[in-house]
Amino acid sequence: MNERPKSIWKKSWTGWRGLLLWFILFSVMFLFGLAVASINLPFPWLFAIGLALVGVLLVACIRRIFCWRNFKRFLFDLACFATLVALFYAEENWRGKHDWEKFRKEWSAKGEHFDYASLVPPAVPNDQNLAMASIFVESIEAGYGSNVTYQWYGRTLTDQELSNLVNRLDFQLQAKNDNWPSNSFGSWQKSKLTRLKPWQDYYRALVARTNLFPVSPQPQTSAQDVLLALSKYNPAVEELRQASQRPYAQFPVYSNPDRPFDTLLPHLAMLKRVTQLLQLRAIAELQDNQSQAALDDIKLMLRLIESLRGEPYLISQLVRLAMLEYDLQPIYEGLAEHQWSDVQLAKLDVELAKLGYLADYQHSMRGERACAIATIEIVRQTRNLGILEGPNENLPVQNALLHLVPSGWFYLNDLALAQMNQHVLLPLADVQDRIVSPEAERRANDAEIDLATKSPRVNFIARMIYPALAGSVRKFAFAQEAVDLARVAIALERYRLAHGEYPGSLDALAPQFMEKIPHDIITGQPLKYRREANGQFVLYSVGWNETDDGGVVAFTKGQTPAVDISRGDWVWRYPAK
Repeated sequence: MNERPKSIWKKSWTGWRGLLLWFILFSVMFLFGLAVASINLPFPWLFAIGLALVGVLLVACIRRIFCWRNFKRFLFDLACFATLVALFYAEENWRGKHDWEKFRKEWSAKGEHFDYASLVPPAVPNDQNLAMASIFVESIEAGYGSNVTYQWYGRTLTDQELSNLVNRLDFQLQAKNDNWPSNSFGSWQKSKLTRLKPWQDYYRALVARTNLFPVSPQPQTSAQDVLLALSKYNPAVEELRQASQRPYAQFPVYSNPDRPFDTLLPHLAMLKRVTQLLQLRAIAELQDNQSQAALDDIKLMLRLIESLRGEPYLISQLVRLAMLEYDLQPIYEGLAEHQWSDVQLAKLDVELAKLGYLADYQHSMRGERACAIATIEIVRQTRNLGILEGPNENLPVQNALLHLVPSGWFYLNDLALAQMNQHVLLPLADVQDRIVSPEAERRANDAEIDLATKSPRVNFIARMIYPALAGSVRKFAFAQEAVDLARVAIALERYRLAHGEYPGSLDALAPQFMEKIPHDIITGQPLKYRREANGQFVLYSVGWNETDDGGVVAFTKGQTPAVDISRGDWVWRYPAK
């Protein structure tokens, strides 16, 4: 009696026929995978080979379990495997969340907060809020449109409403597409005063092309011509000055607390442009012997700088640092030319004493931490990387893989970022002792590199959303030292006004002209000071290289060298007469 032919699944796939069958199966799966991958997947050849291998292994497994005895073993093995997978996910989810909650509770008991909501200040009345003055609201609406208007102010404007608005804070110092006059701006870091003659020539020559800036029929002094050209902005500046008298300054950057990474910050560029205008105005006013008008503009600049102080975003604080540089220049030039009175100098010192950039550094680091944790939480809930990377051809595959990641791994990423922030970044600025250690910053850079190379389970999201932040402390340290140098220089000028010359040492300044002389925030030692034979002085910090270079400033290489704050000393000195 002839036996019934065996099923293809029971036949032995051996010999050359078996090899041919396996080759045909592999080829079909390979070609299928290549066709699929070529549409929108990266590395199509690698994908096709992998799919072909999976197909071959799947067929082999089906042949293996086709008989009942093997099928029962397969079901048992599958149950064991599923149990192990479930235990793995349960353990990883429990451990990740447990470790994160333990760290969070420990530091919350010490006063630390890790949620963005803790950084949102109490609301202030609109009529007492500088940021809600009509000149700001209308300028932002006119300059940035409905998207910003809706997020900031909760309303949508029609095209007709937008067309009737005017951006009164669109302060431009030059015509569109024109560059600033070269070699015109001064730099206290380079011991250089501003030259207004190039600006005067620019504005007078511009008349041939446009009437954008008013110009007198006949040339005046450089300062007078510059002030006349900038007078087109006088009404807006005065309106801004009136608004600055309001006791609070809080821009609506907290309107989206659940998604702080989506916050729009249009006011930063606007405030920076305003400060640039006020700097040039103040310098021109000083050169026109209007020191009180210059002081008023400097105080307005400082008020605008402080309007950003509470914002928990590093970018906001970096803009503040840039605005500070604009503000220090007219103070420096007025000191170099002995144009400030003792009363004016005392007022300047009071305003500068309010600035505390080491505390601001820590505030911005806490803000970056809270935003990062909020971002990780959104990704954990949505399993969507689109909020981080935006649309790209690999996103569907990445999001599909993200659904396989245990929830506990997201909490481990929270923990890794929080530990880096708490133990490494925040201690870089010692607010109480007013010390910043360059060596600690170098160790922090190494720690950030170590975080990036850790197991993906603790950094797969962290390394995507948390940029290297350790280097930012150097900018905050320089800004604080610049403020300290300016305050000491003010005290030195007050001493000179009282005694006819600068003192032989800084000790002579306290307590009459300065209650306490600030120390070098790099070393904790007294600032370096010497009076020179020409009656001038040199005042400096040893800078980031922690080496006393004798008051020598280091510059970057290139056609337009800039001051390199990583090398050389941080110096306050006046141009040689």
